[in-house]
Amino acid sequence: MKTPLRVLVVEDSEFDAKMLIRLLDRGGYATTHERVETADAMAAALTHRQWDIVLSDYNLPGFNATLALQLLLATKLDLPFIIVSGGIGEDVAVAAMKSGASDYLMKGNLARLVPAVERELRDAAGRAARRRAESELRESEQRYRLLWETAPDAILLLDAKSDILFANPAVQNVFGYAPAELVGKNLALLLPDKLQGTSGTALHRKVGQIVTAAQRHSLETAGVKRDGSEVLLELAFNDIELGGQRLFVAFIRDITERERNRRELLEHAEQFRVAREIQQHLFPKAAPSLPGFDIAGAAFPAAAAGGDYFDFIPMADNGLGLVVGDVTGHGIGPALLMAETRAYVRIAALNRADPGEVLTRTNLALAEDIGDERFVTLFLGRLDAAHRRLTYVSAGHPPGYLLAPDGSVRMELRRTGVPLGMRPTTEYRNAPVIVLEPGEVALLLTDGIEEAMGPDDEMFGTDRMLSVLRANRDRSAAQIVDALYLAVRDFCKGTEQQDDVTCIVMKVL
Repeated sequence: MKTPLRVLVVEDSEFDAKMLIRLLDRGGYATTHERVETADAMAAALTHRQWDIVLSDYNLPGFNATLALQLLLATKLDLPFIIVSGGIGEDVAVAAMKSGASDYLMKGNLARLVPAVERELRDAAGRAARRRAESELRESEQRYRLLWETAPDAILLLDAKSDILFANPAVQNVFGYAPAELVGKNLALLLPDKLQGTSGTALHRKVGQIVTAAQRHSLETAGVKRDGSEVLLELAFNDIELGGQRLFVAFIRDITERERNRRELLEHAEQFRVAREIQQHLFPKAAPSLPGFDIAGAAFPAAAAGGDYFDFIPMADNGLGLVVGDVTGHGIGPALLMAETRAYVRIAALNRADPGEVLTRTNLALAEDIGDERFVTLFLGRLDAAHRRLTYVSAGHPPGYLLAPDGSVRMELRRTGVPLGMRPTTEYRNAPVIVLEPGEVALLLTDGIEEAMGPDDEMFGTDRMLSVLRANRDRSAAQIVDALYLAVRDFCKGTEQQDDVTCIVMKVL
């Protein structure tokens, strides 16, 4: 029989919501669910129905996981809250978990969904058991025992000397001892070896210090299992009075896996740091200097290293290649793929003047290395400075813009083919040649500018970006790049930057 599970899904994509539910159904649950995408809808769902767990996307139009978590916490309902996002930074994920989120999963890698749900449901059941136990502790010893018998956390009843009077069945899962084996033993048996050689008086004092500290708040410490291996524990103590005697109830949880996950997050942060270093070392050290043109480019990194890429490369027949690219995803993998893409483009451009041929050769090489989960969007323009001509090809990349001297949009530099790495047989063809005129300004960019999000979940957008470009078109190319970035940061008002801000500006003098 499948386990019934009531799931509240905070998600604006019906497809993504159904995908999560299918994975849970395949994992042994019989799910009933409701999908909401606004605060009002979520509040109504929490008020009128009972739920076992909340799965939430991070960014929705007009709503996000932070607001959803605050709404849930305000109800005082103790429901696991798991963020399932297409891609947010590790710092954002850690901050969300510190605020009360239970876990964080990537939409592109949902192998941990079912185990994470199982773990959080167990933890929620444990918290519920603890709350029930704490609220009814003083009614009768028999009632305590009935509750403790079914609690998933290990529970010990101790006297003033820390001798164990009662142990529930869950102690066997945590420590490997049968409950009856612990009755009559001292709590010190379950603590690290460094306490075992302590004198009786000092040992009693040390254990008493642990109990006192864990009465004030939860305490993390090492424990020892029956086989001698160590386990990381979270301890909490309540004192009770039974039969005129002051006793202590110890609630003990194995948090080894939680600590392992925390360390993995730290490792991921280190991977992002390495990825950022790779990314920054591969960017051009200086802008090209060409008579009749002013060119500048920059990439302003987000907290999580992405796969943004820009470059200035020499091409055959005295051409200058202007490259802007974006690898899907964040982290060390996309950073390495970006480095590989840069190398292929540079090699292919050495003896080729045709941008379409360069990307065709690059795509053929990349397609052998890229799996189904990734691809690369890339714009390659060839500038013939002597004749003021621009020839370009765009593999699924966001459009660039060419502004006339009066600030109007003369042309959108739209995509001419699919992203790199999707089909090895794709042949990329150039857009028609563009003859450049004095006073024109070209902007090539990734999606980090237009899709930057403000505190109210509004996007920076194309119109706002073009307004900044028009207002600064009389300044140098480098100053225009800086103005675009500053406008984005001012718009975001200090919120976490989710994607790199990368662009090239070319002015025709």
